[in-house]
Amino acid sequence: MNRREFSQGAACLLAATALGVPQFALAQRQPAEGKDFRRLDKRAPTEAPAGKIEVVEFFWYSCPHCNAFEPKLVSWMKRQPADVFVRRVPVAFREDFVPQQRLFYTLEAMGKLDELHAKVFEAVHVKREATANEATIVAFAERNGLDKVKFQEMYNSFGVANKARRAAQLQDAYKVEGVPALGVAGTYYLDGESAGNMDHALQLVDYLVAEARKAK
Repeated sequence: MNRREFSQGAACLLAATALGVPQFALAQRQPAEGKDFRRLDKRAPTEAPAGKIEVVEFFWYSCPHCNAFEPKLVSWMKRQPADVFVRRVPVAFREDFVPQQRLFYTLEAMGKLDELHAKVFEAVHVKREATANEATIVAFAERNGLDKVKFQEMYNSFGVANKARRAAQLQDAYKVEGVPALGVAGTYYLDGESAGNMDHALQLVDYLVAEARKAK
């Protein structure tokens, strides 16, 4: 199936159980390229500062598995050394994903991402608020204390549109098949399907970061 034709269920690769306890400890065997993770044929662009190793989380606000993965990722991020640079990239498998892409980059541009990123997940998955188009997204912004005019101007700005375009390019560079998914150092790709579950995926990221560190 073409990635841009995925339904909501298909775009979120994981079964509910895939977010639970790891199926096996990483120490039991050497991670296998082509099985646990994939090496990209061509290196993907990175934005990490010099000397840092980039880890990318590909996500979609409306994906229930991304919502469940978010606190695990945040906890993992807090344990990372200074040379690990983490960034989130919202995917757009179809055109109707783009409004939420723009929401993410608008919050980022306004300096409100740290404050409101988790609240978007809460709005979608707990409060069941609509955030599927510009009107409902602007309403969300107003409910959360943002100036409507300033938010709307930023949402429709060239800068935000360019960020969304670059996110789509990175998604294609990594050949993202579903979310949540992770990219490491512009070189490796893995997701819940290849790793078995997202707890194991984070163990694999630790391994791949160490590999990237050795290759410096």
